Amino acid sequence: MKPVRFLRALVPAAVLAGIAAPCMADDGDLPLWELGAGATVLRLPHYRGADQSHTWTLPLPYVVYRGPILRADREGARAVLLQTDRLDVDLSLSGTPPTRSSDNVARRGMADLPTIVELGPLVSWTAARGDDWKLDLRLPVRAALGVGSEGGFKGWMATPQLRLSLPQAGGWRTALYGALVAQDRRYNEVFYKVSASEATPDRPAYQPGGGRAGGYLQGVASRRFGPWWVAGFARWDTLRGASFVDSPLVRQRENWSAGIAVAYVFATSSREGQAEE
Repeated sequence: MKPVRFLRALVPAAVLAGIAAPCMADDGDLPLWELGAGATVLRLPHYRGADQSHTWTLPLPYVVYRGPILRADREGARAVLLQTDRLDVDLSLSGTPPTRSSDNVARRGMADLPTIVELGPLVSWTAARGDDWKLDLRLPVRAALGVGSEGGFKGWMATPQLRLSLPQAGGWRTALYGALVAQDRRYNEVFYKVSASEATPDRPAYQPGGGRAGGYLQGVASRRFGPWWVAGFARWDTLRGASFVDSPLVRQRENWSAGIAVAYVFATSSREGQAEE
């Protein structure tokens, strides 16, 4: 498989890996690294505001690394730039899977939506905590980069969010998120612009601006059963109040996403890693 195609295939799986990472088990002695493999099934809209969805069934690598700077653990894949008792500053990674416009009625005849990798700082402030729960204020700000022939800078996005990590129940780790989304004009153009050459009687030309992009509510859960890791998420997106809500490519203002994953951990380090503060 070519590197670009490989990356395109892994981005949808990374969606669930990143979402479920805050619920990875971290009780007891923590090995420096863990390796495993499994599979994930995701049901995702073609894009926020689309009225069509796609089901992805993909292999899923399970990688946990608890180094002093580079980490892939319950806080996600990141580089730790600053860590104190309440304030963390990380470099975080996310992504958006591709969509072929031939598969989407609203975008038929338009350019395909590229695979997008999002990279940028994540500032997290612990507002309150107990023995087994924590409330964080988080601000990820990420640059969007296209992959392959559609490569290049695609704009900026920010998702200020509240995250409540709940006490364990029956061995399950759970967390709830509430977030607002803001995107600049260039990012919105990728998904919601209709040029004059792409306009049809049912799809008038449209030029989006930047600003508000709705928000979402999300719940995640995971559990370890010996060497097995199981995780899942459900997410509700809304575009109400979004600056581009009048785009003809916005076919509905609410979307649901969901996913599950199962992985088998087949190797662990004998060395202990960096515990989460």
